[in-house]
Amino acid sequence: MRKLALIGISALAIGASAAAVSQTRMGAQAAETYRMLELFGDVVSIVERGYVVETDPKKLIEAALDGMLQSLDPHSNYLNAEDYQRLNERSAGAYSGVGLEITSENGLIRVITPMDGGPALRAGVQAGEVITSINGQSTAGQTVAEVSEQLRGAAGESVVVTFLRDGEEPRDVTIVREVIRTFSVTSRLEGDFGYIRISTFNANTGRELAEEIAELRGQNPNLRGIVLDLRNNGGGLLDAAVAVSDAFLERGEIVSQRGRRPNDIHRYNATPGDLTGGLPVAVLINYGSASASEIVAGALRDHQRATMVGLTSFGKGSVQSVMPLRSGQDGALSITTARYFTPSGQSIQRIGIAPDLEVARSRREAEIVARSSFIYSEAAYTNALDASVGAERRGAHSPEEAPPEDFPTDGDYQLRRALDLLEVGGNLSRLERRPLEVTAAEEAPAADETPAD
Repeated sequence: MRKLALIGISALAIGASAAAVSQTRMGAQAAETYRMLELFGDVVSIVERGYVVETDPKKLIEAALDGMLQSLDPHSNYLNAEDYQRLNERSAGAYSGVGLEITSENGLIRVITPMDGGPALRAGVQAGEVITSINGQSTAGQTVAEVSEQLRGAAGESVVVTFLRDGEEPRDVTIVREVIRTFSVTSRLEGDFGYIRISTFNANTGRELAEEIAELRGQNPNLRGIVLDLRNNGGGLLDAAVAVSDAFLERGEIVSQRGRRPNDIHRYNATPGDLTGGLPVAVLINYGSASASEIVAGALRDHQRATMVGLTSFGKGSVQSVMPLRSGQDGALSITTARYFTPSGQSIQRIGIAPDLEVARSRREAEIVARSSFIYSEAAYTNALDASVGAERRGAHSPEEAPPEDFPTDGDYQLRRALDLLEVGGNLSRLERRPLEVTAAEEAPAADETPAD
């Protein structure tokens, strides 16, 4: 009976789409789709009858839906009703857990970024690490939703997470869960300059940014420039990225998203009113800056409104639309529907935003850039959507600058160089360059060790 219901549903879906294509082509497509959906019903029936233990048909079908969508690209997936609810909670700015943004890559659960101020960040977790087990249970074969469920829990409870970092042994980290309140914008004065950190893009980011800018200008009416820190910011809401960009721009396009059809283009434009009054801006980015962060960086760079300092960003330039199913009662689809392009028409996807002043935060990070197979980026996904413009992400190379050997280990060299840039009015041509000096021990790998990007 269940098989017949599935087949009946498929027939309705086929009938609803008949007007979209020519009759001849539709006939062939309909026949093949009908046959494959009948095959799907056969497989579900066989598993229910013959698997070694009793199965849950709902979980089977949810897993099939998720697998179908994840085969498209790394960012499309199915959300069941509980996952959809959690997504809404996170977008609203509060939930209880360890403070990690995670994704699935070739069957592995990998950290996109630890969230600012969260327990995972304080425990030393870094972007790109793989979660191999939780409380002793392997994550092999688990979905992002299943791992997220295990990481979440009541505030005050602890969870033991095993992380694997490139070139190191696995390590167990005990993390105490907290209520993660994602106040996305913080700021402080750095002498005559303002420092603004945006950790994520949520529904409150635009308002919080305006408040922080006003507070900085109130604290120092003679402010000479602003550092906007987007490092390890994994993104968030498109509207928030547009609002942040608009805060620094008077006019012009911020970003465009282009879909499957030539006329499927949506453009977002700035409105008059630069909240900083035209102060010089330096934007800090790195390979943990993704999606909404890259929209802001690309907009400010293309309008020559800011100078990029740091390392090439992640390269996540695709648009996901969340489509509730039966008003969310059956969950939702998060499906890639377009690519992002900067105002100059450059694709963000796979390529990322390259810095104007390339600076590694540490000498260790400079070594990682020189062995770019260690860098976690969109280009590392085997099924990543292409850039559509023929360009490629830059491969292994030594960054232009890194901290000198006598620079304090707890210092922030990228921030230091951003402030140096603002000291000369944000004019890169006036900045004294400090090229990376590589010792013999830090030289590039031998030919047989050269990584593939």
